[in-house]
Amino acid sequence: MGFGWQELLIILIIVALIFGTKKLMNIGSDLGGAVKNFKKAVSDEKQEESDKSEKAGD
Repeated sequence: MGFGWQELLIILIIVALIFGTKKLMNIGSDLGGAVKNFKKAVSDEKQEESDKSEKAGD
């Protein structure tokens, strides 16, 4: 039992009415920045682990 496109459209309209489109745009950009920073942190952590394993192998 999932949501169809009609139900999702109604939910989106209700959310837009409650928060306003400007606030939703700010939330979207903040969320995008958070995801970008998370991916960067994960990538940096993998790089550090790779560097440590290379040094340990020497």
